Amino acid sequence: MDKNTSNWNLASFATLAEKTRGRLHPEPESLRRSAFQRDRDRIIHSTAFRRLKHKTQVFIAPEGDHYRTRLTHSLEVAQIARSLARALRLDEDLVEAIALAHDIGHPPFGHAGEHALNAVSAQYGGFDHNAQTLRVLVENEQRYAEFNGLNLSWETLEGIVKHNGPIKDPKVGVTSPIHDFNKTFDLELSRYPGGEAQVAAIADDIAYSNHDLDDGLRAGVFTIEDLSSAPHVAAVFEFVAQKYPDIERSRLIHEAVRRLIGDMIEDVLSETIRRIAEAGIRDVEEIRNHDRAIVAFSEPMREKERTLKAFLLKNMYRHGAIIRETEQGEKVVRSLFKELMQRPERLPPQWRDRAGPGQSVKTARVIVDYIAGMTDQYALNQWKRLSETDAGAI
Repeated sequence: MDKNTSNWNLASFATLAEKTRGRLHPEPESLRRSAFQRDRDRIIHSTAFRRLKHKTQVFIAPEGDHYRTRLTHSLEVAQIARSLARALRLDEDLVEAIALAHDIGHPPFGHAGEHALNAVSAQYGGFDHNAQTLRVLVENEQRYAEFNGLNLSWETLEGIVKHNGPIKDPKVGVTSPIHDFNKTFDLELSRYPGGEAQVAAIADDIAYSNHDLDDGLRAGVFTIEDLSSAPHVAAVFEFVAQKYPDIERSRLIHEAVRRLIGDMIEDVLSETIRRIAEAGIRDVEEIRNHDRAIVAFSEPMREKERTLKAFLLKNMYRHGAIIRETEQGEKVVRSLFKELMQRPERLPPQWRDRAGPGQSVKTARVIVDYIAGMTDQYALNQWKRLSETDAGAI
C-alpha cells in the first residue's frame, strides 16, 4: 500500500508530506509511513509524552480520575484538530503530530510551575514552555543512536514552534532557544505557519476552555447557576435542561459542553472557508505569507470565547482552592531549583553528567530541563525528600 494514498483528496493549500523540507539529520524515508505519520509516532513513543499523564492541567496531582491532565488535554486537542483538518482537507497526520506535542514542554504544576521556573532562572535565560517543547524535541529526548531529540520533519517543528503565530526577534541580549535553533534549522519564524498548525492552535483554544468549564463544574468550583455571567454558555445549558427536563446533572454538563464545542467547530470551519475564498488561497506558501491567520473564529464567536475565558479566570483559575494549589506548586519548583543550584551533585547521574562547572549557565539550564521534565507527583516527592534529609541525590 502506498504511504501517500490518503493524500489524493487533500486541498491544494494542504501541506504535503512528499514535499517535506526534510529533517535536521537526514534519514531514509519510511517504506510504509509518511514523514508526518512517522513524526506523530515518534512523539507518542517519547518519554516526555508519557509523562504528560501525570502533569497538571488545572488541578495539581488530582486524586480523582475524571479531571484533565496534560495528556488527556493533548488527546482531546488532537481529536478536535483532526475533525477540523478532515473537513478542511488538510493533512490529518501533521495536525495530529502538532496537537499531541504542543504541550510537551510544560513543567509540573501547569502555569504555576512555568511562572516559578521562569522567575528562578531569569538570570540564566528564563523559561517558556513553548521554547522548552522545542528543547525536548530536538535535544532532551535522547533515545536514538545517531542524534539527540526526535529528529522531526521541518513542517512538524515549524508547526509546533509557530502554532500560535509568527515569532518576533528576541530583545537585545535575551537568549532564546527557539532563535538559537533557528540559526541551524531555519523555521522561518517571521511567517505564519501552515494551515495544519493553525488548526492545532485553535483546537487547543476550543478544548481547554470548554473542558476546564466541564472540570470546574464537576469539581464544584462553580455551579451551573454561576454561568449567568457567560450568557451564551448559560443559554446552551438552559436549552439542554428544557429539551431534557429529567436529565441528571452529569449528563446535562456533558450534553451542554459538547454542544458548545460543536458550535465552535462549525464557526471555525465557516470562517476559515470564508477567509480562504476571500484571500484566494491556492497553496500552503500563500497561507504562510498571509498577513493574518487563515484558520480563525468569526468575531462574534471570538467574543463568546473571550467571555468564557473571563468567566473561568474569575471563577476557576482565581478560586481560593486553585490558588492554594498553585502557590504550593510554585514553592516546590522554587525550592528544587535553589537546592540543586547550590548542590548540583544531587542531580541524578545522567543529568549531572550534562551539567557545567558550579553555578554556571549550563548547570542552570540542565536543572531547568530536569525540573521541567518532572511529573507533579515526582516533583512533590523530591521536594519532600529535600525537606526531610540532606543526604542522597534527588
